[in-house]
Amino acid sequence: MARMKNERVLAFAAFLTVCIVWGTTYLGIRVAVETIPPVLLTGVRYTIAAIGLLTISRLRGERFPSDPRTIGRIAIVALLLIGVGNLGVVWAEQWVPSGIAALLVASAPFWATILEALRRGGERIRLRRMVGIAIGFAGVAILVTPRGAGHFYDAHFVTGAIAIQIAAIAWQGGSLYGKLTVNDVPPLMSTGLQALIAGIVLDIIGLAIGEAPRFHPSARSLIALLYLAIVGTMLAYSAYMYALSRMRITTMSLYSYVNPIVAVILGWLVLGERLTPVSVAGIAIILGGMALVRRSRNEGRGSIEETEEEEQAA
Repeated sequence: MARMKNERVLAFAAFLTVCIVWGTTYLGIRVAVETIPPVLLTGVRYTIAAIGLLTISRLRGERFPSDPRTIGRIAIVALLLIGVGNLGVVWAEQWVPSGIAALLVASAPFWATILEALRRGGERIRLRRMVGIAIGFAGVAILVTPRGAGHFYDAHFVTGAIAIQIAAIAWQGGSLYGKLTVNDVPPLMSTGLQALIAGIVLDIIGLAIGEAPRFHPSARSLIALLYLAIVGTMLAYSAYMYALSRMRITTMSLYSYVNPIVAVILGWLVLGERLTPVSVAGIAIILGGMALVRRSRNEGRGSIEETEEEEQAA
């Protein structure tokens, strides 16, 4: 009983870490991508993080998985979460302000609910939840308008916004797939292998498409890169994988409530990013939709969820 309680406390602490730290990474990405091309930025970030994570994992006595199927599943999770999910956001932030990028990623709970409903045995989308999803996406749509984006609005901004939605789908799909298939691998080892696989693949792609000549980071971009690798990945990504192994995917996706707030505040303070009245309305609509989805889920699950969590923890 005490062990179960401790695991819940640690999972909640890991969840809070994700909520706060990942809100700061949008600023880090926006600064880093100023002078570092997106694919190599993401590849180098995760390669650095992988070295640290796997070193710590091995010092703890954790072993590399020997089953080829397990390694294959970890690779799938890595490519979905990092190769598409994270890279999509990095690529988009070449044109999309950090605060708005975080707000667009706030669609994650809606995609998580949809993907959960599509899988066999997943939770059904009730009417109130469907209304919440529709409201949330309406808020996202408002942000991708001239009045919502303000002077940032152009064709590149719209393309970036679409890329972020694709990234959100890939991230939630990878999270769900990983939760269902790689629970037998310690979270730290799993995180390190994901970072290593995705990092190497993206490094190769970045070199192949000719990003190397553009890899001339300024001092502040280099600092941002190291922050993303050490704090944003080694700390927060491993915290995400730990919490994900012990919490529901629909609950984990709620970090999107906090991330945009942190990102918007930092974008305003550090980079002078300002929101228009329409974009503020879009924020309110997105958060309202998220709240409705969450409330509907709580009313629909209630004691059933508590029973299932006890069974999983036992």
